[in-house]
Amino acid sequence: MRNADAWRALRAPFLTGLALSLALMLLPLAALGESGAGEVAALPPVPTPAAEPSAAPSAASSTPPGELDSARTLRVLQQDGTVEAMSMSDYLWRVVAAEMPATFEGEALRSQAVCARTYSLWKMQAKSHEADGADICADSGCCQAYIAPENAAQRWEENAEAYTQKISGAVADTDGQVLTYGGSPIQAVFFSSADGQTADAAEVWGRSLPYLVPVDSPEGEEVPNYHSTVTLTAEEVKSLAAGAGLGCDLSGEPSAWFANLTRTASGRVDSVELGGVSLSGGAARSLFSLRSASFDISLADGAFTFSVTGYGHGVGLSQYGANAMAKAGSGWREILAHYYTGAELQTYG
Repeated sequence: MRNADAWRALRAPFLTGLALSLALMLLPLAALGESGAGEVAALPPVPTPAAEPSAAPSAASSTPPGELDSARTLRVLQQDGTVEAMSMSDYLWRVVAAEMPATFEGEALRSQAVCARTYSLWKMQAKSHEADGADICADSGCCQAYIAPENAAQRWEENAEAYTQKISGAVADTDGQVLTYGGSPIQAVFFSSADGQTADAAEVWGRSLPYLVPVDSPEGEEVPNYHSTVTLTAEEVKSLAAGAGLGCDLSGEPSAWFANLTRTASGRVDSVELGGVSLSGGAARSLFSLRSASFDISLADGAFTFSVTGYGHGVGLSQYGANAMAKAGSGWREILAHYYTGAELQTYG
């Protein structure tokens, strides 16, 4: 959700205070292309955790909006602090355009539209922006990524008209469709790409949800920057640890700094010790600016290399996995059923 990853609660405890742990878990959320994607729709441990409606997107599509989404108005807190009222269909267009590349398969875009609609309703029910006079915000670090139609058109250049219609169609074709569990909208979190399998919500945020459990994810080498590396000198590692106030003992040889790396059932780093201080995989990801918690660590010539696979927190729908499933012939309903175990599709009124 879009590059959303925003963002996090800590699973394995730091030996240092809880406040520091939480701070380390708030990862920077990128806007997709490599979205935050998904990073943008982060799962909070506790829900804090979207005038007249606005005009339709300026790069308007010939695809008519769905009746249900058009009939629902929501108030969106903009980055400049203003609140803009618009229809759900207009809001979802802006989210899907920001969260998922318009080059993706139509069925993947439809699945993203349902995720965005569902997450919007969950955030609205949490009333996290009630004090702002809004239902949801345009900040990817809090709610979902968001782009104005004119800005999307500039980014898409000569493809603007075709992509505008493609995304409008994805929203309209899923009009009013919401993922539910026990009759309530689920926390339809999503992210960019997985290392073969998604993660259990409990692995990442320490909180189990029956529909956010590990499933296989079919993306791979076709994903841009699927494999990435971050190389840091020993001095840089020491500086980052000191800046975070971890209290690590890094007085010895660098070869002994990292120890006792453990992995979750989905293969991501569960915890690793740095100078005697235990970090969760997510905290290490944040501290060293890694694209995911699926990584290995090696030391050569006085520098540590973190070899990373995938991008994002790993929970819920993988956007590149959804696109791979769509390319293989899966429809949006099948994609959503795969990534959100036991969730049901319902039509809101």
